[in-house]
Amino acid sequence: MIRKITLLFILTLFTGHLAAQQVDLGKIGDITKNKPITIHGGLSLGNVFYSGNQSSGRQDWTYYLNGTVNLNIYQQINIPLSVNLTNLGKDLSYPSLPNRLSIHPTYKWITGHIGDVAMNFSNYTLSGHQFTGAGVDLTPEGKFKISAMGGRLLKKVNYDYENPSIMPNYRRMGMGAKVQYDDQRFSVGMIYFTAKDKEEAGMFHTMDSLGITPMQNNVFSWNATLNLVKNMSFSVEYAISLLTRDTRSPRESSWFLDDITSRRASTSAYHAVNARFNYQLKKNTIGIGYERIDPNYKTLGAYYFNHDYENITLNFARPFLKDDKANVAASLGIQRDDLDNTKEESSDRYVASLNLNYNPTEDLQTSLNFSTFQSYRNIKSQFDYINQTSPYDNMDTLRFTQLSQNIDASVMYTFKRTEKQMQRVNMLVSFQESADRQGGISLPGNVSRFLNSALGYGIQFIPQGISLTSSLNASYNYSGTMESYTVGPMVGATASFLQKTLTTGMSASYNVNIDSGDIRARIFNYRANAAYRVKKRHSFNASLVWQNRDIVDKKHTDAITTTIAYSYNF
Repeated sequence: MIRKITLLFILTLFTGHLAAQQVDLGKIGDITKNKPITIHGGLSLGNVFYSGNQSSGRQDWTYYLNGTVNLNIYQQINIPLSVNLTNLGKDLSYPSLPNRLSIHPTYKWITGHIGDVAMNFSNYTLSGHQFTGAGVDLTPEGKFKISAMGGRLLKKVNYDYENPSIMPNYRRMGMGAKVQYDDQRFSVGMIYFTAKDKEEAGMFHTMDSLGITPMQNNVFSWNATLNLVKNMSFSVEYAISLLTRDTRSPRESSWFLDDITSRRASTSAYHAVNARFNYQLKKNTIGIGYERIDPNYKTLGAYYFNHDYENITLNFARPFLKDDKANVAASLGIQRDDLDNTKEESSDRYVASLNLNYNPTEDLQTSLNFSTFQSYRNIKSQFDYINQTSPYDNMDTLRFTQLSQNIDASVMYTFKRTEKQMQRVNMLVSFQESADRQGGISLPGNVSRFLNSALGYGIQFIPQGISLTSSLNASYNYSGTMESYTVGPMVGATASFLQKTLTTGMSASYNVNIDSGDIRARIFNYRANAAYRVKKRHSFNASLVWQNRDIVDKKHTDAITTTIAYSYNF
């Protein structure tokens, strides 16, 4: 029923819009004068070899093939093909496979998405979730815009007793549509998204013992934008998510709408609203925002969602000084949680952010950012990148750390700039703090602070194609009454040869971790790389990473990671 209604709604709008247009056959032209098929794009093939005495669980050999190929037919139809193939995790089972193959054909205002793809309808419905299936974006001349998708969101994963850390899940299918009407003075739109886990009787016993139940989700969203006054705009989006925690629970009623949305006893409704008002007065931009998301709001079209908060914010931004060399953006508001009054403690607090960029000259650039917003960010020390041994070490985009205060400052100064030489210094400082408070007092053991800093110097010899860099990095981490420091230098050099067809580089770093006054770890890294380009189409790349770890109470380890790759552009 849902599929029929959705399809009928899309076809009615789409057909009615096309019927009102006239087709000018004279614009088609003689396509036989064009080349039948043209192909361009790029492919890259690489191998990663790992050896060492560290028990990391990494594969000794990993390969990857990725690239994009665009096929053009008579200069009328574009068919981009993207591929990402790897044997990474070949012995494991994932809900979303790392191997991806997708095609995105385009003809005039029709764009298709076929294979392992991702689409974004809105933050509260379908938001970047990868699926295996097909989607389409229709953007004809006129005021209607239509998008639709359907496919498998998650593949079935059985419980693996040898890898208990990988949680099993049901196969999840989903579909959705977005219809948007845009006019110069206003716009309106509607989104519908649904997803459901496929029940398989053989999995119930294991899944129930792990607390995993088959779920279903129906999400509706409506949005509107008004531009009735010059330089003034108002936008609002309202979403409701009907989430069924267990599709095996009994039907709640036989009401017509409950049958359409498959409402059951375990179904709960969650709401989200976001409204924005902006006004441009000369160089000043003034905005007011309101956002409210119910506790436990969730959509199966997103990997992660922040919930249980209400924000009211006031925004201001404008450039200053001559030639707009300084820019200021500020935001001030009130935030509260525990919207349904179920927590033992709720919090009401002010939230604020300030972003200042000042570039008085071409050689001096500064920035300062401060915020007290409760947010989720992927925070990592620069030593996580310095000490990584594989390009896959930092692929996790779902590692979120909750922060309540952030201060970031940077200064870059180029004190020598000539045709033969350039010298530059830069400094970065980042401070982050989070705490659980009760009665205005930070609870012991629940305060964490992180300070990250780096001071760097670089010199570039332009005619010779040689660059030298150095930096001193330091990090301070305080958590649960425990504090630790990590400090160390890094030096590096790059050089170009053979008329810049051969580029080489090397770097070395040494860092020490001090915990509670004692040295707990010493890590030394050495890296070397080379890239050789042949006739602008072929490129050969090789890199070597050697890492030595000496950690107290652990085995002394050495690891070598070698990467060899070839890429071709056509």
